[in-house]
Amino acid sequence: MAQQATPVRRARLGRTLGPEGTAVSGVVLLLPGGDEVSSRRPSSLLAASSVRTLGRRLARAGREEGLATHVVHYRYRGWNGAEAHLARDADWAADEAVRRYGDVPVCLVGVDMGGRAALRAGGHEAVNAVLAIAPWLPDEDMAAPPEPVKQLVGRQVLIVHGTNDERSDPELSFRLAARAKKANRSVCRFEVHSDGHGLRHYREEVAALAEDFVMGVLFGQSFSRPVEDALAAPPPLGLRMPLAVGFGKSLRRH
Repeated sequence: MAQQATPVRRARLGRTLGPEGTAVSGVVLLLPGGDEVSSRRPSSLLAASSVRTLGRRLARAGREEGLATHVVHYRYRGWNGAEAHLARDADWAADEAVRRYGDVPVCLVGVDMGGRAALRAGGHEAVNAVLAIAPWLPDEDMAAPPEPVKQLVGRQVLIVHGTNDERSDPELSFRLAARAKKANRSVCRFEVHSDGHGLRHYREEVAALAEDFVMGVLFGQSFSRPVEDALAAPPPLGLRMPLAVGFGKSLRRH
């Protein structure tokens, strides 16, 4: 009896969270979390749930500007060492955005392991900005090369991390941001004091910060003063910027 061939796994983009049929002038690719090692296929519903609410907010904010927002559905649940499957899928998703929409700016928005994927794939020629929320990064190993940052040169980068994150060490994202800042002034990092990995206590503030950043990098809207200050401040000030309580309510553009 002939043995059936194993089907090839493919990444895919979820349906756009914004209105369809309108001219697209910017794209957000949402990268959910994942595991360090796993060859299993992710559950589409569970994976998307970690970024879908934020995606809907961004889609509403960018509706009049022509924003297309998609969740990236990975081939595998795990990063899987040198295979870096999630980063490769993020890179594929940027290619797919170009194929669908042409020469429009792309912002990668990643959570947890998706944050690592966003940072790693930030060098794609279509990507002009990266937002990494509570990014999972590997422990530093003197025998292994550090997480790369050169691909982020020329991109606008924002990292957000809770100071009480017990899953992904916030000091690792600070050190990565510090290395990236040496080669790229357009890097900033916000700290959410006393919040954990899911940033549940300051969810509204984090979402407002994400909206402020995305609308600025994709459509040229003015950043809020805290984001401007964080980008302009020298290390470590601009990399340990506290996210103020009520940021979303007090947001003012100028």
